[in-house]
Amino acid sequence: MIQLSGAGKRFGHKLLFENADWLITPRDRIGLVGGNGTGKSTLMKVLAGMDTFDYGSLVVAKGTSAGYLPQDGLTLSGRSVFAECMSVFDDLRAMETELESLTHSMAELDHTSAEYSAVADRYHRVEHEFRTRDGYSIESEVGRVLMGLGFSKEDWPRLTDEFSGGWKMRLALAKLLLQQPNLLLLDEPTNHLDLEARNWLEEYLQNYPHAFVLISHDRYFLDVTVNKIAEIWNKRFWFYTGNYDKFLAQKTQRNEQLQAAYRNQRDRIEQLEVFINRFRYQATKAKQVQSRIKELEKIERIEIPPEEKTIHFSFPQPKPSGRIVAEFLNVAKTYPGKNGSVDKEVFRNVDFMIERGDRIALVGVNGAGKSTLIKLLAGTEKVTRGEYSLGHNVAADYFAQDQYKELDPDARILDDLGDASPGRGETELRSLLGCFLFSEDDVFKKIGVLSGGERGRYALLRLLLHPANFLLLDEPTNHLDLRAKDVLLDALVKYTGTVVFVSHDRYFIDKLATRVFEVGGGKVEVFPGNYEDYLWRKQGGQHVAPTLDDVPGTKAPRNEPAPKPSKVATPVNGDGETAEARKRLNPIKRKQMEDRVHELEEKISRAEDTIARLETELQNFVSADESQRQSQELEQHKASHATLIKEWEDMSGALQGSD
Repeated sequence: MIQLSGAGKRFGHKLLFENADWLITPRDRIGLVGGNGTGKSTLMKVLAGMDTFDYGSLVVAKGTSAGYLPQDGLTLSGRSVFAECMSVFDDLRAMETELESLTHSMAELDHTSAEYSAVADRYHRVEHEFRTRDGYSIESEVGRVLMGLGFSKEDWPRLTDEFSGGWKMRLALAKLLLQQPNLLLLDEPTNHLDLEARNWLEEYLQNYPHAFVLISHDRYFLDVTVNKIAEIWNKRFWFYTGNYDKFLAQKTQRNEQLQAAYRNQRDRIEQLEVFINRFRYQATKAKQVQSRIKELEKIERIEIPPEEKTIHFSFPQPKPSGRIVAEFLNVAKTYPGKNGSVDKEVFRNVDFMIERGDRIALVGVNGAGKSTLIKLLAGTEKVTRGEYSLGHNVAADYFAQDQYKELDPDARILDDLGDASPGRGETELRSLLGCFLFSEDDVFKKIGVLSGGERGRYALLRLLLHPANFLLLDEPTNHLDLRAKDVLLDALVKYTGTVVFVSHDRYFIDKLATRVFEVGGGKVEVFPGNYEDYLWRKQGGQHVAPTLDDVPGTKAPRNEPAPKPSKVATPVNGDGETAEARKRLNPIKRKQMEDRVHELEEKISRAEDTIARLETELQNFVSADESQRQSQELEQHKASHATLIKEWEDMSGALQGSD
């Protein structure tokens, strides 16, 4: 579809990347990753035809249609939500209008005339194309996509002018998905989506019939949607087969191999230089010296790029609170209706308790009341009815989405952070600012000139330097890249206080949450575990009250590895007998079964050794094709291993049941 050869791009005096060779083929699912400022968004604009390379070539196959979703900057107005989406199908709607006109003409013409035959022929050709392109289902498809991205039916007739920038970006995404270009280019498509819309988009992209390239700072989203990673690193392109999780493992191996090759090359260069310097002026060694000089000149020097610094940020741990941190008893929250309309009820009869050390994720569709619940817990909103109480020694800190409004706009970032955290040196402060995407001269900017996203990031960092023992965070992961999210996540996991947070980042929630509060329909339902546990219980209809097994650190994971032979237990009934009636086997049959069990145990052991070897080999990145071949071989051996385990379990159970 698209081929880059020796491509390079500059941004002002800064070189973004050079000598880029890349082939994008139909059905590719590619995640484009790299640090901030490496040129990811610029590259997307070039692929979309909105920019050009400074040198190199870009070849686009005939018939390639690219659809591009930028991060922001789109404006939509003058039409309803539904009409805006239907505008994607203007050519099909023109066909529909023509079909109606042709139908009327055929009704009025003589069926035996030549004119009727011509009109009928035109009708059949247009109707065939209209049906082939699913023209009869465009309205239902528009409705499906709008519902998936969070637009209710009540939103459809509303003018696009009434919606915020984030909802307009959703609408632009909906239009792109309806167009179905054969190369979809998405720059941070999940920025303005809640969890439900992200889950829908994940499934949609998994079934997308064409190629797509996407940039995302959501690790889980990348893991479940892409099968290739293109990384811009050290001004070069690097390619990996697999999702983001596999990319991280392969990148580690690649760096280790690069370091080893660099050391070997340095050793060889030193050997050559020592020989040359030692025998340079000996006539008897002249031939050998010249040979080594030529070898030295031919060596293509391996360069080790600067390593990405890993920043570890730890909170000053707060003073402990009492066991009960916060409690809702029969709480209701209602907002007065506007212009005499009915009051809006957000919560009714809500009861729950938050305990010390809880890390609670609030989930629910947009408008369900997540931010309202956080404001009630923070005390910035008052309950309408019921009782809300904080526990002993509880001090709450609240991070709102507009927290930056409390900052001094005339203060420089570095100075303000230093005042907020006396005792930390400038080097440490700059490292922390760099982690939250403020680097080089950015640290000297005044807070007032920062964008909304930049001020939000800085306000979050400022809050976390001196946290209270009860943190209330409303979308703290917004505007953070993958690296900053990892630092924040690591710090929150080590934090000894209590956290209630709203986030639309699935990976962040899964790694942090110990309980999930589902907000919606005026209620708050409590689910133990992280978001994956919450989905499992919802899908299986197993919403149960928390038990000891749900306490963090005491619950065994559901996805346990295949059991070892010595671990298998045979089901028993209430009398201690095996579940099947005990049956006596004749000695010959028993001996055959015992031999088979021993044989299976040996095969299982060999299979596990093979799987371990293949997993190790897979970590040593050689090429994309080789990684794919190794992955397929590994999956085959795992399937064979599972079959052996199943046969071993059945055979062992039969033997035990015959004792």
